[in-house]
Amino acid sequence: MSNLSLLIPVVFVVLVFLSKWINVLNEYERAVTFWLGRLSPSPKGPGLTLIFWPFETMVRISLRTVVLEVPPQDVITRDNVSVKVNAVVYFHVMDPAKAVVKVENYLYATSQLSQTTLRSILGQATLDELLSSRDKLNESLQEILDKHTDPWGIKVTMVELKAVDLPIEMQRAMAKQAEAEREKRAKIIHASGEFEASKQLSEAAAIIGREPATLQLRYLQTLTEIATEKNSTIIFPLPMDLIAAFLKKSGV
Repeated sequence: MSNLSLLIPVVFVVLVFLSKWINVLNEYERAVTFWLGRLSPSPKGPGLTLIFWPFETMVRISLRTVVLEVPPQDVITRDNVSVKVNAVVYFHVMDPAKAVVKVENYLYATSQLSQTTLRSILGQATLDELLSSRDKLNESLQEILDKHTDPWGIKVTMVELKAVDLPIEMQRAMAKQAEAEREKRAKIIHASGEFEASKQLSEAAAIIGREPATLQLRYLQTLTEIATEKNSTIIFPLPMDLIAAFLKKSGV
């Protein structure tokens, strides 16, 4: 009986040690290990990994891409317009050892750096650039974030501005500006049409002036159009030039 009472604690201790020693890492995971507090030369994994606890400890690090949503930030643009802007940052761990040793919490650090960089870079742009040149701003944000996170073993692959919220007054002003632009284009098109019509009328008048017979043909065409209308009495002035030839033949 005494042997059995001693065997149970021994088995329990062995199971505890085995649970600490035997670890299975997924394909996207790496284990940064420390032997008596010293960093091991290279991360372990994936697959079956032996960690000789308590002399050796490990920190699991995921190599998958992290999608970090930057909360809305108050930004004052270069032309003194206050807007709220949020973004999405895509990054992953390139060097697991640096991600553990060089920074306490790489997720929190990257999040805070993204927020401050977003306010800094967008504050140097005008409102028009913020609305129309997002690709350029995205590239600038990605380059700066990647440069600052490189010592932490983090690779920032992409930054995308998600939404730009304008004040109500600015939205109204932009709507009025867009309406004015539409009216301007409509007036320009109308004026261009009037100009083309006047050119055509001028050319027609010149032709009629050179060929009086064309005016008589135009009167005849007008009479034909009137004849096709509904029955009604129409007084139409008939020019003397049109019947002058008949008057001469009759000797009047």
